[in-house]
This record gives sequence, C-alpha cells and structure tokens, in this order.
Amino acid sequence: MKRGSFVRARRWPARHPTRLEEVSMRGRCDPQLSMLAFVDLDARIPAGHPLRAVKGLADRALTELSPVFDRMYAAGGRPSIPPERLLKASLLIALYSIRSERAFCEELEYHLLYRWFLGMNMIEPGFDASTFAKNRERLLRREVAQRFFDEVVFEADRLGLLSDAHFTVDGTLIEAAASLKSFRPKQEPSPAEAPDDPGNPTVDFRGERRSNATHASTTDPEARLARRGKGKEARRVFMGHALMENRNGLLVDFQVTQATGTAERDIVPVLLDEARERGFHPHTLGGDKGYDTREWVAAMRKRKVTPHVAQNTNGRRSAIDGRTTSWPGYLASQRIRKRV
Repeated sequence: MKRGSFVRARRWPARHPTRLEEVSMRGRCDPQLSMLAFVDLDARIPAGHPLRAVKGLADRALTELSPVFDRMYAAGGRPSIPPERLLKASLLIALYSIRSERAFCEELEYHLLYRWFLGMNMIEPGFDASTFAKNRERLLRREVAQRFFDEVVFEADRLGLLSDAHFTVDGTLIEAAASLKSFRPKQEPSPAEAPDDPGNPTVDFRGERRSNATHASTTDPEARLARRGKGKEARRVFMGHALMENRNGLLVDFQVTQATGTAERDIVPVLLDEARERGFHPHTLGGDKGYDTREWVAAMRKRKVTPHVAQNTNGRRSAIDGRTTSWPGYLASQRIRKRV
C-alpha cells in the first residue's frame, strides 16, 4: 500500500445494532428539547452553598426595610422592579467580582444561581442594566444602601458575632469613573467641541504638571489624583474607610471621602462616634503605620481609645511607645488587622 493511501474515502456496509447494544444502559442524548419543564430552583442549589446563608441574612434585613421601600414609590403608575432585587443584585456583583452591571444582566439571563438568589423563576425576564442607573439615585436619596448595611450589622450583633470593644480601621483607594482626559486646568475655559480632533491635541498633557491644586475632572469634580505608592501611576480616585470588629473580622461601618493626604486619619473620629451611637464601646483600635502620628495618637487617647497601630520608625520616632507595644493585646491587634 502506498504511503498516504489510508486517507482515501471508503464505503462501509450498513451496520445493524447487536443484541448487546439493544439492551445497553448507555445514556443517549435526546435531540428533542423539552418544551415544558417543572423545576424547583431551590432544589438545584446545594444545601451547603455559601450563598444560602447570605440570602437568608439579606432577606431578613430587607424585610425590615419594607416600610422604607413603600414610602419611596408613588401610589399609582406601573410597578417597578423590586428594590430588594436591585440591592441583592448589587451584592452578587460584589461577591462574584462581576466587571459591570451590564455584564451581570447578561449572565442573569441564563445563570440559575443568580435567579434563585434574586427570587426569580426560570421564565421571568431579566432587567436591563439601565435599571441600576435609574434607581440608584432613589436608593441613595433615601440612604437605603446604608440602612441595608446597618440591618446586616444589627443581625450579626444579635447573633453575638461582633466584638464590643476591639476594632481595626483601614483605608483604600477606590477608582473613580473619570478618565484622565477629563482632568483639565481649573482656570482654563472649556474648549469648543471639534468635529474632528485627530490625536486629541486638546488633551495632550506631555510636559504639563498636574496636581489637585491646579486641575480637576470635568466629569467628576470630587475625584482626586492619588498614587497607591511611590513610583505608582497617579489615578483618579476616592478613598474608602472601613471599620472592622476584631472578633470575626466583620465590617461594622464604611465611609467614602475625597482622597486627601490626611483623609485616613481625619475620618476615624466620625467612625468611632457612629460606633458609639450604635451601642459599641471602642477600647482599642488597630491600624497600619499610616496612622502613627503624634496628633492622631493623642486624639485617640483623649477619646479613651488605645491606638494599637503599627509603629512607623522610618527616619522618625514612633508615637506608640513601650507602654502600648508591651501588652499582648497589641500583638493580637497587629495580627488581626491584616484581615481587613
């Protein structure tokens, strides 16, 4: 046989199934898809799935907010998408790091787990991403997201999961929805729109120094330029501030401010005051070395709060001395603060 002759087409005689194949238990694909099916979505979700606990906690908190939702909407008109569903959808976006609300809405069309979490059946149509934008202002105006967070904190406290006296604070940069091109000199008049602007000459920043004192975003004026570290690129950001209790590492408060050089320390008195209003009694407060300044440490001691922050000894003396660092509680706070 010549080399390569095996590729020639051959006609094989018709083959009939054997007796063994007729009784085989091999599964076969049915090309005819069922037109009608009765499916219990809850039965499709594993009993130990972590979202089950999250769903129960979220549903209880949202039930408490039902009177608030009633006051948000007019008596007449077309029924809206349930606000509970939008808040729970935001939870899913955060928990699963979904890149955008539009991407989430696309996945919602076929994702059974998401539909179960939101209380939707198999045939119920999803919603458009614009729904988030249209309802966000209404939810923010009534501070519904904050109340939702507070209800979850109250539930965790009721279950005995929160520390009453020991906390940790930390800050993080949150990138703003403002492009670098939107940062314009504050004294410069807005340029007239050009129909054809090749190369974007009106936004050429080469050789130009930019700072928060001289430039501002035209789309989000409250955003600030900041770096995550030395040598890092400056980005348009806000600053988030988290207050965590030290027993189980749960957040009990979260605030967003402008990203200034002292924002991390400036917001701490507000966080402590709100914690006391909720019934907590802060005794110690952990943090990184960014909080190790004499003014801040003195302010904490004046509030009867012991600062368990990391010592900053880089070319300077720390404001935290041996009276604090010698206690076992200080070492525990330093270990636990890395959870946040």
